[in-house]
Amino acid sequence: MTRPHYRLNRLLAPLVLVSSAALGSQSTYPIQDTPLTGGEGSVEQHDHNAFSLPQSNLSITKRLDFSVGNSFFRNPWVVAPASTDARDGLGPLFNTNSCQGCHIKDGRGHAPASIDEPSVSLFLRLAVPADPERDAEILKRHGFLPAPVYGSQLQTSAIPGMKPEANMVVEWQAIEQKLADGTVVTLRQPIYHIESPNYGPMPDNLLISPRAAPPMTGLGLLESIAEADILSREDPEDENGDGISGRANRVWDKASETTVLGRFGWKAAEPNILQQSMGAFAGDMGLTSTLSPQTDCTPEQQCGAFPNGGDKEVSDKVANFIAFYSASLAVPTRREMDDPEVQQGAELFNQLNCAGCHTPTYTTAKVEREDLSGQVIWPYTDMLLHDMGPGLADGRDEFLADGNEWRTPPLWGLGLAQQVNANAGFLHDGRARTPEEAILWHAGEATASADQYRLLPAAERRALQRFLNSL
Repeated sequence: MTRPHYRLNRLLAPLVLVSSAALGSQSTYPIQDTPLTGGEGSVEQHDHNAFSLPQSNLSITKRLDFSVGNSFFRNPWVVAPASTDARDGLGPLFNTNSCQGCHIKDGRGHAPASIDEPSVSLFLRLAVPADPERDAEILKRHGFLPAPVYGSQLQTSAIPGMKPEANMVVEWQAIEQKLADGTVVTLRQPIYHIESPNYGPMPDNLLISPRAAPPMTGLGLLESIAEADILSREDPEDENGDGISGRANRVWDKASETTVLGRFGWKAAEPNILQQSMGAFAGDMGLTSTLSPQTDCTPEQQCGAFPNGGDKEVSDKVANFIAFYSASLAVPTRREMDDPEVQQGAELFNQLNCAGCHTPTYTTAKVEREDLSGQVIWPYTDMLLHDMGPGLADGRDEFLADGNEWRTPPLWGLGLAQQVNANAGFLHDGRARTPEEAILWHAGEATASADQYRLLPAAERRALQRFLNSL
């Protein structure tokens, strides 16, 4: 029987040679001059626990709140009813039973390496094409039109007595990229299969978007960047002619019931850490809260026939502990900053205009938390949406983000990703096994930078990789 499959990505565009003169000198981009990547709260932790420590400038009294939030983040939630009533109500449909199940040791998730390996920390978002007029209200509040019966996310697990929605299988296709000096790099392109759907056939016009769990470090600092600083980097019409036209997403804030700046998620579709967290509880674990009183279970799936963990399965108190924990995870310090090769790589990063999207530094605004206020940080992101070309496109809109656009992910901690989780992948679906593979997938607004990377001699490519590994 032929597998139904979803090939999201076309082959990469052919190499287009661009001279360094065309890019010009990017001397306006700063070079990091301190190991304190996450400001005064940075930690000197570079092993498998590198992403799991509280900010070093967090007060002693607040470290207890961090520990409580940590327990709810790490410990599994269970089926209701249970004696563990603070953590019951899992499902009936879900993808994982704990936050840590996706954000492995507070770091990145990964895609399954083979067609037979179950997916643990990568899932599929679902949608169908929307009519802008007919579906205006749901698009305003939800950002996309969920799929009939199957909702917004494919749930591949279920509690006893309930059937999961379907199985997700990833098949890999090898693609070879030849660099200017003859070096061949083998990339892998994912093909997604949804098999054995248990609630009727999938829609013929189904849109899918694979999402791997991103790292948790520095979220509170990113939330503390002034909105004006983010918006000042917008250039939707590319008025400066550098080929980069980043723009902000505008999304629905459930608490204020207004449209605001999007900051978090692969398409910047969430406004703050609390809403992002409660959305994950509802979609990934089937747990309700004040901000997300409904899970992704649809009426056709009859989840109401099973016991729940209460009207708000994640209480406001627990939700606040989770959000505090997520906002307090420290960024590790830079390593090998004084190494000449690393310094050369930092210069190349700017010369190739990688910093055109991966904005090196900010100073955070004055916020309620002193440990997050006025911090000079080096996250290497502009928090904006960019067209990354057909090779990475998912074809699924989300609020203002179109099917080619992704938010620039922060690069801090990049070199420790596989120290924390040996299988960690890069890009939105974990397809890239190395930062170099991620670079070679860049297209769209990043075409010139990626093509310049292909032209570099091996020694300069190594220097740039050393710089990325030092972050």
